[in-house]
Amino acid sequence: MDLTRREEQLLNGAEGDAISSAYRILAAVGEATNASKLVPIEWAHISGVNYNTIGEAGRRFLEEFCRDARVRVKTTINPMGFDRDNTSSIPQDFINKQMSIINSYKSIGVKDSFTCTPYEAYHLPKAGSFVSLAETNAAVFANSMLGLLTNKESALSALAAAVTGKAPLSELRINQLRTPKHTIIPSFEMDNELSYGLLGYFAGKEIKASSVGINGVKIRGIHEAKALSAGIGTMGDLGMFILSSKSKGEAISFGKSEAKSTRDELNSAERGDIILFGSPQLGLPELKLLAKDTEGKKFTKPCLIFCARQIHNQAKSIGLVDRLERTGAKFMCDCCICLTPLVTKQNADSVVTNSVKGAYYMKNANKLNVALQDSKSITKEYMT
Repeated sequence: MDLTRREEQLLNGAEGDAISSAYRILAAVGEATNASKLVPIEWAHISGVNYNTIGEAGRRFLEEFCRDARVRVKTTINPMGFDRDNTSSIPQDFINKQMSIINSYKSIGVKDSFTCTPYEAYHLPKAGSFVSLAETNAAVFANSMLGLLTNKESALSALAAAVTGKAPLSELRINQLRTPKHTIIPSFEMDNELSYGLLGYFAGKEIKASSVGINGVKIRGIHEAKALSAGIGTMGDLGMFILSSKSKGEAISFGKSEAKSTRDELNSAERGDIILFGSPQLGLPELKLLAKDTEGKKFTKPCLIFCARQIHNQAKSIGLVDRLERTGAKFMCDCCICLTPLVTKQNADSVVTNSVKGAYYMKNANKLNVALQDSKSITKEYMT
């Protein structure tokens, strides 16, 4: 990969160790992905915020790295491990280490977004812009629905992009490489968010490429696009989908049997002790749908709704929060289902969720059984 003279100087320490480290990361990623050069980006989104995700080694790395760095583009960050207004069940040691991570990020100028769906909360660059997004659902959504250009970044590569303002020109940042060579063709009607999540998870496992075509599917709302993006991002290398693809490559069927086997892989319980909504975090359209489906009813099990605080504040101002809290649901802001210390074996044997991504992490990371159901089925079964 070719570097400019100034980029080589920065890599060699002209502006300190942190920038040097960032350029070394980008150079390594660029070489691994056959990048021709680095290009300026307009937005970065960093994962690796939750202490459960990066651990003590990650926390110490950030503490050192952030002493000598500053972001050069608008930079948002992923959810943390808990809601700062609801810490009664969180060990103090976890709180201290989580806040150390947050303070490191804040010191370099990131926005304290704590969201895995920044495309719902912030002004976005125009289509065709280079960006660097580490959260998997956000990368897939940005490429597929917004026309932005990002690879499926790691926490480190997105951090490096944020402090340099640059990213390797490779893979999905090159228009010619965004054309899919495989097309998935569902053979049944996709009628709820769970079916879109299962399709995405199936695609992520089956397709060993960066892009996939999907024929015969209509996305009627952002909740379906988010479910599809999150499912795709959970497994494998896929970083985008193209609807109604004209790809002449291999056609792969996704029928009811494939949907069932995909669900069976993630579903391990008939019922759940705690209901979880919000992986990806819920936005206003989803909160409105949930409020409509739960109007005048009460949940029969504890229910947690995960969303960004910015979304919560907007929902509060139009009465959505009050409507949903009257059902017995409890909001958790700035955190999400994945790798949360809020739901563990200590307070549940199983959970129920409509999220394929949430089910994957609850089962594999939190070691809980999962009842995977669509939202309408959940509200029908767990409300009176």
